[in-house]
Amino acid sequence: MQRHSSPLDRLVGQFDHALRTLHGVQRGTGKPSPAAALDDTLVEPSERVRAGRLMRVDHAGEVMAQALYQGQAFMSRETPLRAHLEQAAREEADHLHWCEERLREFRMRPSLLNPLWYMGGWLMGASAARLGRSTNLGLVAEVERQVEAHIEDHLQQLPADDIRSRAILNTMQEEEIQHGQNAMSLGGRKLPLPARLGMRLLSRLMTRGSLWV
Repeated sequence: MQRHSSPLDRLVGQFDHALRTLHGVQRGTGKPSPAAALDDTLVEPSERVRAGRLMRVDHAGEVMAQALYQGQAFMSRETPLRAHLEQAAREEADHLHWCEERLREFRMRPSLLNPLWYMGGWLMGASAARLGRSTNLGLVAEVERQVEAHIEDHLQQLPADDIRSRAILNTMQEEEIQHGQNAMSLGGRKLPLPARLGMRLLSRLMTRGSLWV
């Protein structure tokens, strides 16, 4: 017989997911890094530090994305929608792994503020889910739109010869666009302007904080 998860089981699962995300052991789909077959051609120490800081910001963004999807799935009342959000989180976990791997190559640590970003992302996702399906999916679409723009900015800032980081970010950008399109096709609606502006402000805080801390 199939065992249905109780609310307590799901809550414990949320804590487990948070710990796995913050400690770098989160499970994804197993998709290999786009940089796996590329040589690390970035050799200038100062450029590696600059690229590492940018990648730390991208990693923090993926930590927040994990929390966002988990908060949305946890509070969603629709089983098919919950399954869709959990699958998207697994795909985003691949991005998390790729960024972690690149950080290790740069000998850079993740942001010390990641627990804060996770908590904020989870609360934002859970709040959107409580407002219904269209807002829940609209949040996904808006987050992915902002992440797409954020990655584009980092692609412009990365050293020209950092082909490994570029390969990772290009693939991430393509998949973020697809996740946003999927959310809108499933019934998402554009969020109100104040909500979009608030998310943009939060994104800037996360970017500034993770760049240095």
